[in-house]
Amino acid sequence: MSDVDTPEAVAGDDTAEARTVDTDRGSVVYVEYGDPEGIPVLFFHGTPGSRLLGELYDDVARERGVRVLALDRPGYGDSDPWDDRTLATTGVFAAAVLADAGVDSAGVVGFSGGGPHALAFGASHPGCVRRVDLVAGATPPDCGPEEPRPQRILGALATKAPWLLSGLLGVQVWLARRRPAVVVGQYTSGDTDDLPEAVTTLVGRDFVAGLESSRDGLLTETRLFTREWDFPLERVTAPVGLWHGTRDGNVPIEGARELQSRLRDAELTTVETDHLRTLLTSRDAVLDRQVQAGREARQRA
Repeated sequence: MSDVDTPEAVAGDDTAEARTVDTDRGSVVYVEYGDPEGIPVLFFHGTPGSRLLGELYDDVARERGVRVLALDRPGYGDSDPWDDRTLATTGVFAAAVLADAGVDSAGVVGFSGGGPHALAFGASHPGCVRRVDLVAGATPPDCGPEEPRPQRILGALATKAPWLLSGLLGVQVWLARRRPAVVVGQYTSGDTDDLPEAVTTLVGRDFVAGLESSRDGLLTETRLFTREWDFPLERVTAPVGLWHGTRDGNVPIEGARELQSRLRDAELTTVETDHLRTLLTSRDAVLDRQVQAGREARQRA
């Protein structure tokens, strides 16, 4: 059981310089947080989301000597859309980001909808991934109980009426610009008054940045998450840490327990909280594990 306190502030640089990487399927944009000379960790944002969410790790990464590479997945933020991508093709753009950053191997952290992509990268590029941490990570559709109703509705709309879902998302973006707390409410349970204003603001900015230019990323991934994952979990050879809230209304804890049982080397740490708060309360411990894995890798080299 993790006992890490919720951060009271988010330190970060809104002007972090974005870098663009060209791939065979379009350009991908990423930024760096933390220590530029530190142990590299690739961060996958949620669904929807953007590279901006990596700012949540900026201060603790700097303290621990971690270099966080946070990217916009295709169709989010400033990265080009890639309509027919699948989870198995994650390595195309993830490996390109590492190569551009001059990194041979890295730890990987995936939050929420970024979790399946983190595992997929580990499966396709085992030599590049030393450890995977899934924070409130989405699980395969056949894991655990029935998917929560909001996610089922999103999946149906993305498949049968993408034009309608795109319009609804446009309204949400308009609201999020004016009231970031509206977004936070989608990832939490109960009162949100305890959340620092900086966190609420950042989550709202992340939502807007992820969807303002294009809805393609969310539409693509929502359809992907309703299908069987197209990569074998047994190919994930790196150690996996699952960090999950017992009160997570977005991804039920039962799914995380089942996913743990299907992975070769996985440890589940539970926190008595919800989806967003799991991200906040686990960030120190997650980076501590990433630092440990990075140091062990250096000793073996």
